[in-house]
Amino acid sequence: MTARTDNVTDPALAAQLLLARRGTAYFSRKLNELSDPELSGPSLLDGWTRRHLIAHVGYNARALTRLTEWAATGVETPMYASPQQRNEEINFGATLSPVALRHLSEHAIVHLNVEWRDLPAEAWQAQVKTAQGRIVPASETVWMRAREVWLHAIDLGNGGSMNDLPNEFVDRLTPEIVALWKARGDTVPNLVLRPTDRDGLEYRLDDATLQQPAVLRGPAAQLLAWASGRPWDGLECDREVTPVAPRWL
Repeated sequence: MTARTDNVTDPALAAQLLLARRGTAYFSRKLNELSDPELSGPSLLDGWTRRHLIAHVGYNARALTRLTEWAATGVETPMYASPQQRNEEINFGATLSPVALRHLSEHAIVHLNVEWRDLPAEAWQAQVKTAQGRIVPASETVWMRAREVWLHAIDLGNGGSMNDLPNEFVDRLTPEIVALWKARGDTVPNLVLRPTDRDGLEYRLDDATLQQPAVLRGPAAQLLAWASGRPWDGLECDREVTPVAPRWL
């Protein structure tokens, strides 16, 4: 029997699918390294145990599956039925037994992957709506999922590192966060981010008319850690106190 493969014809989208699937495998590996008792330990996200985090990632896959089904059928299926549903799902999922919680993660991963695989090539441009109300093509679900699995694998707090993130992930997400701050009109530090492992690249948070911005230097992955509000290491600022990043999400 011939194996079923993606219907994707766009090489860039195929590469994004690979990135998301690699992140999914990374998240699953970090989850499988945890013993059942360790699931109840704290994650790196304030107020969430690992149980909450695992439930969130599992239910996020289900929510993105609904968007993919919307693109396939044309029948509107929102990510969540209401603003409260997301939090209710996470709190419920955190109460599941270890085997049920692991099953949630595994089943949701498979279901989303099958829907991506079977989505007709033309349906990837179908318009769907995110939980924040943004109208985006169905292809955006791939990047949305990549962000979830790569970062939350680290948030499990059992050895995952920002340095494990692929360069293409880091180099897409960092400017995206900076652009989001600017689009929201956030108050940002008079600061320039200069990755020491990217020749000639920098991200300016400051107003171009301001003089002598502070400079924060270090590996690109650690600059992303700073920008996304996660613990960072190996950064150097030419000011006595390193500025705090604005809220991202």
